[in-house]
Amino acid sequence: MGQEVSAVPETTKPENLSERSLPAVADYIKSGKARKVVVLTGAGISTAAGIPDFRSPETGLYANLAALELEEPEDVFSLPFFKENPKPFYVLAKDLYPGKFHPTISHVFISLLATKGLLYQLFTQNIDCLERAAGVPADLIVEAHGSFASQRCIDCKTPYADDKMREHVSRAEVPHCEKCNGLVKPDIVFFHENLPSLFFDRRHMAEEADLILVLGTSLTVHPFAGLPDLAPFEVPRVLFNMERVGSLGSQPDDVLVLGDCDTGVRQLANALGWGEELEAEWRKLVGDEEADRQLEGSSKRQVELHDEVSQLVHDVDKVLHVHDVSSSGSSSPSPEAVAEKEPITATQPEVQQSESASVKESVETTTLTEEVKVSGA
Repeated sequence: MGQEVSAVPETTKPENLSERSLPAVADYIKSGKARKVVVLTGAGISTAAGIPDFRSPETGLYANLAALELEEPEDVFSLPFFKENPKPFYVLAKDLYPGKFHPTISHVFISLLATKGLLYQLFTQNIDCLERAAGVPADLIVEAHGSFASQRCIDCKTPYADDKMREHVSRAEVPHCEKCNGLVKPDIVFFHENLPSLFFDRRHMAEEADLILVLGTSLTVHPFAGLPDLAPFEVPRVLFNMERVGSLGSQPDDVLVLGDCDTGVRQLANALGWGEELEAEWRKLVGDEEADRQLEGSSKRQVELHDEVSQLVHDVDKVLHVHDVSSSGSSSPSPEAVAEKEPITATQPEVQQSESASVKESVETTTLTEEVKVSGA
């Protein structure tokens, strides 16, 4: 694990790092040059917690939902489909709702950055609230795709009580507004919805960063995907991910740490001299039993995730067929939903932006243009 793939010639020297490596990143932080660390996170930061991502070929929800009779597997997270048939979403929500999962050591590392006064802003695609659970201050978090932390009526926008929401989700039942009887939805961003205003209010912080850390995201969902490219060219950017994504690896001070997030984060923490502190804080938070479970081999976790996702998809399939019988029609999205969806794919910005104007346009896009993930990208 380390600087495994880069488009930068080896002869090209970094501008701020002594070399393209984690020890060099640690030295950069310890030197005091990194005082405004911006962190970007996606689904990969939460997989060790037991939350499935959406893209993996075997355990990803989309890959498994593709077997169902849906126009697209993403339809479960499409607003037009939700309005037509909200039950499948709440079947998934029952098993993905906050409270069942615990933060990973990567989440706690971000909290440690905040404790040490180094975290400038966290932008997360995840809706699992694990950053909050890890102790990251709420005022340092931008939940770009919303979260399960609050909910409201999709018609009159009246907030819905947390305890009542938990009751409905625990039974996989659809809640309705007590004021107008409209559908209630968590404040997570579906297709055809705008991102929270806070994302746009604070995206400038990526431009002001002196270090960018990108953890566990495919960087395919815009406008979030354009954030790493807002940082000045000479600012170090570190990617913790299973594969190279976006424009990471194309600039002199990019460091690629390819592998699972937790392993890479531990390496950086050790290089900083924070290893024991990080481990102790994490175990104190989640307990030894959960910590040991997360440390189990990835192959066992893959089997467990596969079984969990298969059961989830089975439950959704049952709901879809019940809906078919009760409505005497198809459970596929309405023609209007399909018509709305097609232009989104056609106009999606390229993942890797080379011109600043394209990057800015990507980040200023107000609606979600690929897919929202229960844990992010």
